[in-house]
Amino acid sequence: MLTCSHRPPCPGCPRFGEPGIATAAHAALESLARAHGLPGVAVVSGATTGFRLRARLAIRGRLGAPKLGMFELGTHRVVHIPNCVVQHPLVNRVAAVVRRALVDAEIAPYAETVHRGLARYLQVVVERSSESAQVVIVGNSPTIEPFTRCFERICDRLGDELHSLWFNAQCERTNTILGRDYTHWCGPPSVVERFGGAAVHYPPGAFGQNNLDVAERIVDHVREQVPAGARVAEFYAGVGAIGLSVLPRVTHLRLNEVSPQSLQGLALGLDALAPVERDKIEVIAGSAGTMASAAVDADIVIADPPRKGLDRELLEHLVAAPPERFVYVSCGLDSFLADTARLTSSGAMRLSDLRVFNLMPYTEHVETVASFERA
Repeated sequence: MLTCSHRPPCPGCPRFGEPGIATAAHAALESLARAHGLPGVAVVSGATTGFRLRARLAIRGRLGAPKLGMFELGTHRVVHIPNCVVQHPLVNRVAAVVRRALVDAEIAPYAETVHRGLARYLQVVVERSSESAQVVIVGNSPTIEPFTRCFERICDRLGDELHSLWFNAQCERTNTILGRDYTHWCGPPSVVERFGGAAVHYPPGAFGQNNLDVAERIVDHVREQVPAGARVAEFYAGVGAIGLSVLPRVTHLRLNEVSPQSLQGLALGLDALAPVERDKIEVIAGSAGTMASAAVDADIVIADPPRKGLDRELLEHLVAAPPERFVYVSCGLDSFLADTARLTSSGAMRLSDLRVFNLMPYTEHVETVASFERA
């Protein structure tokens, strides 16, 4: 039987030990499938321990005794989680090394109430191919200087397990974890993963999934929805995990993204392509709503929006001028259900396929991939 020494009070896995997705989410998706004449939804799951390759841990506590972990629900009290069973073992090892380095360098953890202390958060991303960790320390300091001794110890103690080390300045009174400015201490500029053969680059500020085994199955399924020779437009493209994977199948690919860090990662991925492949791609920077016209002339439109769902302008464009196929990757069930109702209400599009992925085991989260066909 799977056990966790940090529950309670750690809130990270509210459904710890339960198989599949949450009952209410499964029922809602089954109901949606039936309403559109589709078979019952099958849930694609993966490993249930050690799957989290990307983690952000709050650093709180006191000088000489920092805690690294998650906030208790509704508080700024941190639950120290040195032996988290869902995190990759290297994430736990990095957290232990960083904790010791903070103690040895006499760096005080951050305290919200008085806006004092230096160490605010730790971000760790494990690169699968090298089994090494991209490490970011978020500090309540405009410069890296107060962390110099700490960073030297992290480098020495992690050795080959360290992919790269970064400082992120976050001096605002805010719950936003990352600031805008990064200082590179050592190592490569990005973690590199491969989906369908293409190299995908993740700078430290770019969005990435934490469960890459299941995320890769999502990418594989989306790629299967793209016929050879298609013209494709992808919105909310991030660093290009989906878009670059479909590149060998398409004649033209438009990639839309708004985040500067993700656009930086996308640029690194494009630079690594052969010229014949790079020439197929058009990058369109800006919000998906503002750039909705990028869908014009596309045979296949792909969207992977944040939890709030599709930008209103993009949703209206798809309803008014539906492509041959629209592939919707959703991480927000409520917004997905609302967007689906709008996409199909006029009869111009029909829901033709629905797949469910257990991307974040033991949580209420569910990832869906839906295909809509022009009626």
